[in-house]
Amino acid sequence: MSSSRICGLTDLPDGIARQIEVDGAPVALVRIGDSVLAVADTCSHAEVSLSDGEVDAEDRTIECWKHGSLFSLETGEALTLPATQPVEVFAVRIDGDDVVMEER
Repeated sequence: MSSSRICGLTDLPDGIARQIEVDGAPVALVRIGDSVLAVADTCSHAEVSLSDGEVDAEDRTIECWKHGSLFSLETGEALTLPATQPVEVFAVRIDGDDVVMEER
């Protein structure tokens, strides 16, 4: 399986979502301590950017700023209404000082 560098680890502040573009699609990256999580950066309910929402590092969730839906950063599952559909999750890993995404 191939992978590609998407950003440097130091480009990601801890506990804050950052939007990047991968193959023309927006992805929300979140660094929580020594791990990085990635989900599609579009709410499945209102089609707004999730990376503008609040991250709960302890629960590993991100909240949509528009209507308050919570999504798991680990599974993409919609945890609260009004969203009912999950968002896509991407496989990322830390390789030295780089954040690397596995090819889909």
